[in-house]
Amino acid sequence: MSDAAASGWGLVRGFLSTTGEWRTVTPDVERGILTAMQVELGEPRPASPVRLVAAGDLLPGIGELVLEDGTVLGVLDRLPDDLPYGYHRLLGDVEELLLIAAPPTCPLPAERAWGWAAQLYAVRSAGSWGIGDLVDLRELARWSRTLGAGFCIISPLHAVAPSATPEPSPYFPSSRRFRNPIYLRPEAVSGAGEEVRRVAPEARQLNAARLIDRPRAWHAKARALEQLWREAPRQSGFAAYRAEQGAGLEDWATFCAAAERFGGRWREWPQELRSPAGARAFAAAHRDRVAFHAWLQWLIDEQVAGAAAELPLINDVAVGFDPEGADAWSWQDLLAEHVTVGAPPDTFNTAGQDWNLPPFVPYRLQQARHAPFIETIRASLRHAGGLRIDHVMGLFRQWWVLPGHNPAAGAYVRYPAKELLAIVALEAHRSNAIVIGEDLGTVEPEVRATLAEHGMLSYRLLLFEGADAGAYPELALAAVTTHDLPTIQGLWSGADLEQQRRAGLVPDTAGSEILRAPLVSVAPGVREADAVILAAHRWLAESASVLVAATLEDALRVGERPNLPGTTADQAPDWSLALPLPLEEIETDPFVNQIATVLRRGD
Repeated sequence: MSDAAASGWGLVRGFLSTTGEWRTVTPDVERGILTAMQVELGEPRPASPVRLVAAGDLLPGIGELVLEDGTVLGVLDRLPDDLPYGYHRLLGDVEELLLIAAPPTCPLPAERAWGWAAQLYAVRSAGSWGIGDLVDLRELARWSRTLGAGFCIISPLHAVAPSATPEPSPYFPSSRRFRNPIYLRPEAVSGAGEEVRRVAPEARQLNAARLIDRPRAWHAKARALEQLWREAPRQSGFAAYRAEQGAGLEDWATFCAAAERFGGRWREWPQELRSPAGARAFAAAHRDRVAFHAWLQWLIDEQVAGAAAELPLINDVAVGFDPEGADAWSWQDLLAEHVTVGAPPDTFNTAGQDWNLPPFVPYRLQQARHAPFIETIRASLRHAGGLRIDHVMGLFRQWWVLPGHNPAAGAYVRYPAKELLAIVALEAHRSNAIVIGEDLGTVEPEVRATLAEHGMLSYRLLLFEGADAGAYPELALAAVTTHDLPTIQGLWSGADLEQQRRAGLVPDTAGSEILRAPLVSVAPGVREADAVILAAHRWLAESASVLVAATLEDALRVGERPNLPGTTADQAPDWSLALPLPLEEIETDPFVNQIATVLRRGD
């Protein structure tokens, strides 16, 4: 296939690596990528039914204009000057076009602010049932507000499939549109009574171990919630929520009911259940169980809203979802066959990465009028003051890995970034929420400029940027590290290298020195880890960036990182280590409060 034909489907035939080397896609990978799209050689790409428009523009065709709210404006030549932002339709004789009228930028922070970055599962209190929950989040938000924080940024709350052994990674969800019921606090559910009181003391004993036991925690919560479902009176709020969420919620709840009966791999279910349409009869026959799973989502929504009322929450949306999960089940016709998303080799992952996430085929996503993306962003912004988009480069291009191939031997596929950015801006405008793009790794030079033009904040790390003041623009969230990188304590004490050894990895001593260097530069001559931690956050607090975040791991001198990339559950307790102190003690810890003082730009 020619360069033009290949690029017409989004395939990028060459790219500049992080080492400055130009890499070309091999012919067999090129053929495999196009086959995964189900593209025939020489077949023209279908015309997109999506158009970006603005008030006063000439209409892109002849037809009847229908606004998002259902108002019919009839046949016009030009869009009205008072066209509202939204998703409008142009109904022609042959085709229907989706007209996206979006604000030019996302909302920007009103003022400089700082906040804690928290892995919610790790934030436990005396009342937790073995794992941090939404009541803990509400208390974290309340306390943070008293310190002068402007936000809390939290790990994804995405839903996982019902299982006796819940998936630990918040970045490998079954669905990005719904949330994980393991974060519910049963006592906070209206109608909680004797059964909850009987289960709670045993569940709280799980707090004694730092390693989070998700199976036992979920077993205890499920037992209490099942009892509440049988005994608690139905509230009108649930019916209204269920009606508002519509078909998406029904599909999720149906998926959960089917997964409980037939296991978590939907491709192995009875043939008639392998699609939402085919599962309608099953849902009707198991309506009580479907209602139960929908009810859990309503409970989560209520508890999230309670936390958000204390302080703006910045939610995190993962880059993809489990190929055996509910989103893949719902949108299977829009996904590339047998292909996964990952990342090319870089300084810290020289072999490349395969995240085992299925990619959308770009032209099919457009043919679906971006419904999956709209639903995902809208759900992620619900009750949120902001959104962090994991691997935001995925809005521009994604690294596709073929089955049986080394992740390094992949290829980039381009996505309709202008349309996706417009959707983000529109949904953020409706929620009055800021947006942060996680733009770490292999980033095309124009990407950051484009994000800034759309009012999307960059994500700058001290461990990557060092003490270069110019590397921290105003439109950025500045932090020291992330969940996948070492903590300050881990780097300074050598605990991170030891964590790698315990996991059976060859310790990356050279990489550790590279990451350690910025800490040395901002704390010259300093030996004590506490002083280094303070110096690092003081440097960020004095930067130009409008938002600054500190991880609770750094504030508590934790040596282990939350996730050690490239390891399995047998090697490392990824996503499963609680913070070393309960929330009640964190709130009164002198060093934690000293970090907060530094972040307020005080001494």
